[in-house]
Amino acid sequence: MKTTARFEAAVIKLYTAFHSNTLNPECCKQCAVGNILNQTAQWKHLSDEHGSLNLNYIGLVNQRFGRRFNGYTPLELLQIEHAFLKGCGYQLPLNHKNSKPEHATNPDNLFKGLSYVVEVLCKLDNLPNVMDCSKMFNYNAEHLSSSIK
Repeated sequence: MKTTARFEAAVIKLYTAFHSNTLNPECCKQCAVGNILNQTAQWKHLSDEHGSLNLNYIGLVNQRFGRRFNGYTPLELLQIEHAFLKGCGYQLPLNHKNSKPEHATNPDNLFKGLSYVVEVLCKLDNLPNVMDCSKMFNYNAEHLSSSIK
Protein backbone atom coordinates (compact mmCIF):
# COMPACT_ATOMS: atom_id res chain seq x y z
CA MET A 1 0.00 0.00 0.00
CA LYS A 2 1.28 3.45 -0.92
CA THR A 3 1.30 5.94 1.96
CA THR A 4 2.44 9.51 2.49
CA ALA A 5 5.80 10.65 3.85
CA ARG A 6 4.21 12.26 6.90
CA PHE A 7 2.22 9.09 7.67
CA GLU A 8 5.34 6.92 7.42
CA ALA A 9 7.39 9.30 9.59
CA ALA A 10 4.67 9.50 12.25
CA VAL A 11 4.16 5.74 12.44
CA ILE A 12 7.91 5.09 12.66
CA LYS A 13 8.25 7.59 15.51
CA LEU A 14 5.26 6.14 17.37
CA TYR A 15 6.51 2.57 16.85
CA THR A 16 9.92 3.57 18.21
CA ALA A 17 8.40 5.37 21.20
CA PHE A 18 6.16 2.41 22.05
CA HIS A 19 9.01 -0.11 21.91
CA SER A 20 11.54 2.08 23.72
CA ASN A 21 9.11 2.91 26.53
CA THR A 22 9.14 6.63 25.74
CA LEU A 23 5.38 6.93 25.22
CA ASN A 24 3.49 8.65 28.03
CA PRO A 25 0.02 10.19 27.57
CA GLU A 26 0.52 12.65 30.43
CA CYS A 27 3.77 14.16 29.17
CA CYS A 28 3.55 16.69 26.32
CA LYS A 29 6.96 15.57 24.98
CA GLN A 30 6.26 11.84 25.21
CA CYS A 31 2.62 11.64 24.13
CA ALA A 32 1.60 10.77 20.57
CA VAL A 33 2.02 14.30 19.20
CA GLY A 34 5.13 14.98 21.28
CA ASN A 35 6.78 11.95 19.72
CA ILE A 36 5.62 12.85 16.21
CA LEU A 37 7.23 16.26 16.79
CA ASN A 38 10.55 14.77 17.92
CA GLN A 39 9.92 14.91 21.68
CA THR A 40 9.18 18.64 21.67
CA ALA A 41 6.43 20.49 23.52
CA GLN A 42 5.83 23.31 21.05
CA TRP A 43 2.43 21.92 20.12
CA LYS A 44 0.98 22.31 23.65
CA HIS A 45 0.55 26.06 23.07
CA LEU A 46 -2.00 25.44 20.28
CA SER A 47 -4.84 24.71 22.72
CA ASP A 48 -5.70 25.69 26.27
CA GLU A 49 -6.61 22.15 27.35
CA HIS A 50 -4.72 18.91 26.75
CA GLY A 51 -6.97 16.65 24.72
CA SER A 52 -9.23 19.42 23.47
CA LEU A 53 -10.13 19.80 19.80
CA ASN A 54 -10.39 23.59 20.17
CA LEU A 55 -7.53 25.75 18.96
CA ASN A 56 -6.70 28.79 21.09
CA TYR A 57 -5.57 32.13 19.65
CA ILE A 58 -2.04 30.90 18.96
CA GLY A 59 -3.38 27.73 17.39
CA LEU A 60 -5.83 29.65 15.21
CA VAL A 61 -3.12 32.03 13.99
CA ASN A 62 -0.85 29.12 13.08
CA GLN A 63 -3.75 27.28 11.41
CA ARG A 64 -4.79 30.31 9.35
CA PHE A 65 -1.23 31.03 8.25
CA GLY A 66 -0.93 27.43 7.06
CA ARG A 67 1.80 26.48 9.53
CA ARG A 68 2.65 22.80 9.60
CA PHE A 69 4.53 20.84 12.21
CA ASN A 70 6.24 17.82 10.64
CA GLY A 71 3.55 17.95 7.96
CA TYR A 72 0.54 18.35 10.25
CA THR A 73 -1.62 21.44 10.79
CA PRO A 74 -2.40 22.57 14.34
CA LEU A 75 -5.94 21.19 14.09
CA GLU A 76 -4.67 17.83 12.83
CA LEU A 77 -2.26 17.63 15.78
CA LEU A 78 -5.12 18.22 18.21
CA GLN A 79 -7.14 15.47 16.49
CA ILE A 80 -4.21 13.06 16.80
CA GLU A 81 -3.67 13.80 20.49
CA HIS A 82 -7.41 13.64 21.21
CA ALA A 83 -7.58 10.18 19.62
CA PHE A 84 -4.53 8.99 21.56
CA LEU A 85 -5.85 10.11 24.94
CA LYS A 86 -9.34 8.79 24.24
CA GLY A 87 -7.92 5.44 23.13
CA CYS A 88 -5.80 5.26 26.28
CA GLY A 89 -8.95 5.61 28.37
CA TYR A 90 -8.95 9.27 29.41
CA GLN A 91 -12.04 11.41 29.83
CA LEU A 92 -11.31 14.57 27.88
CA PRO A 93 -10.12 17.22 28.14
CA LEU A 94 -7.36 16.03 30.44
CA ASN A 95 -7.58 17.59 33.90
CA HIS A 96 -7.64 16.56 37.54
CA LYS A 97 -11.46 16.27 37.63
CA ASN A 98 -11.89 13.88 34.70
CA SER A 99 -11.29 10.16 34.93
CA LYS A 100 -8.11 8.55 33.68
CA PRO A 101 -6.70 5.05 33.49
CA GLU A 102 -5.17 3.67 36.68
CA HIS A 103 -1.86 2.87 34.95
CA ALA A 104 -1.33 5.47 32.22
CA THR A 105 1.66 3.74 30.64
CA ASN A 106 0.25 0.21 30.66
CA PRO A 107 1.23 -1.25 27.26
CA ASP A 108 -2.34 -2.41 26.59
CA ASN A 109 -3.66 1.15 27.11
CA LEU A 110 -0.89 2.62 24.97
CA PHE A 111 -1.49 0.14 22.16
CA LYS A 112 -5.20 0.91 22.12
CA GLY A 113 -4.37 4.63 22.05
CA LEU A 114 -1.96 4.09 19.17
CA SER A 115 -4.61 2.13 17.30
CA TYR A 116 -6.91 5.15 17.55
CA VAL A 117 -4.05 7.39 16.37
CA VAL A 118 -3.27 5.24 13.34
CA GLU A 119 -6.95 5.33 12.39
CA VAL A 120 -6.88 9.16 12.52
CA LEU A 121 -3.58 9.32 10.61
CA CYS A 122 -5.10 7.15 7.89
CA LYS A 123 -8.21 9.35 7.66
CA LEU A 124 -6.09 12.52 7.45
CA ASP A 125 -4.18 11.10 4.48
CA ASN A 126 -7.18 9.38 2.83
CA LEU A 127 -5.72 5.93 3.41
CA PRO A 128 -7.56 2.76 4.36
CA ASN A 129 -7.24 2.05 8.07
CA VAL A 130 -4.21 -0.24 8.29
CA MET A 131 -5.35 -1.37 11.75
CA ASP A 132 -8.66 -2.70 10.39
CA CYS A 133 -8.30 -6.43 9.85
CA SER A 134 -11.93 -6.99 8.77
CA LYS A 135 -10.92 -7.24 5.09
CA MET A 136 -8.25 -9.80 5.88
CA PHE A 137 -10.89 -12.01 7.50
CA ASN A 138 -13.59 -11.06 4.98
CA TYR A 139 -15.69 -9.82 7.91
CA ASN A 140 -18.79 -7.65 7.64
CA ALA A 141 -19.85 -6.17 11.00
CA GLU A 142 -23.35 -5.38 9.71
CA HIS A 143 -23.89 -9.02 8.77
CA LEU A 144 -22.90 -10.20 12.25
CA SER A 145 -25.08 -7.70 14.10
CA SER A 146 -28.13 -8.59 11.98
CA SER A 147 -27.64 -12.32 12.61
CA ILE A 148 -27.40 -11.80 16.39
CA LYS A 149 -30.82 -10.12 16.63
